[in-house]
Amino acid sequence: MSTPIDFSDRMLSLGLARVAEQAAIASADWIGRGDEKAADQAAVNAMREQLNLLDIKGVVVIGEGERDEAPMLYIGEEVGSGEGPGVDIALDPLEGTTLTAKDMPNALTVIAMGPRGSMLHAPDTYMDKLAIGPGFPEGIVTMDMDPATRVSALASAKGCLPQDITVCILERPRHEEMIAEVRATGASIRLITDGDVAGVMHCAEPDITGIDMYMGQGGAPEGVLAAAALKCMGGQMQGRLVFRNDDERARAAKAGITDLDKIYTRDEMVTADVIFAATGVTNGSILSGIKREVGHITTETLLMRSKTGSVRRMVYRNPVKR
Repeated sequence: MSTPIDFSDRMLSLGLARVAEQAAIASADWIGRGDEKAADQAAVNAMREQLNLLDIKGVVVIGEGERDEAPMLYIGEEVGSGEGPGVDIALDPLEGTTLTAKDMPNALTVIAMGPRGSMLHAPDTYMDKLAIGPGFPEGIVTMDMDPATRVSALASAKGCLPQDITVCILERPRHEEMIAEVRATGASIRLITDGDVAGVMHCAEPDITGIDMYMGQGGAPEGVLAAAALKCMGGQMQGRLVFRNDDERARAAKAGITDLDKIYTRDEMVTADVIFAATGVTNGSILSGIKREVGHITTETLLMRSKTGSVRRMVYRNPVKR
């Protein structure tokens, strides 16, 4: 019997950065072209190709839907050379397909990797999410608090007024009551149309992004990706799965989830040290988007390791032939 190979985050990190970079470069031709599906497919193809070059026994645990429903990088798909450590992979080849198609801010390619069994197998449902940045006592804000109480509690912890707090929320009809309640406290709201992985990541660097807290419902798979990012950057996150029908409850059961009301912390969604990479596709407050020059294309990638707390920003200038 062969001995299992340990997960070496340091050795795999640069390879993971390349996966994110190549997916972003592949989607570059579709920025502002109005074709979401083509942009997503280009990123998927490049991400799969690069993953299969890595010496890993990878399984996609957070992907683009079930195998029979997604021709993309589906949940359960095996990637890598088949040699090396067994790893869980969470990915969104193009987080913000609409943002890319319309050339709007904060489209990213996103991928996280950890040892096998380290990530919550979140079903393709909604998740109610709450996140803040680093430096606060655990539980300073919780899912059980109403939105106004969360704002007040965070303001007290920061030693400021609620008017000095900015909350990031997805602009959706389901959030109208939450938005009204947050605004009633005097806090500001930054509404985003898509891309709630980036929305959660904004909380980790409030001095740069101006965002103090994220709240609201978005995709559960994106919640696990966001938790992986915060595990590297620092910050707190909680998530609770939201089920709209029996089919979604069945998806949870298939994923091994029995407590449908459980509130997951960041470290329950991502239980071991992970590496995380994101490359900017369109310009945003976290990463610069793809820049075209004659004969070159330039990307910026965020590469992070939770084990060391390292956050590396890398600019990649790649020659291209036209």
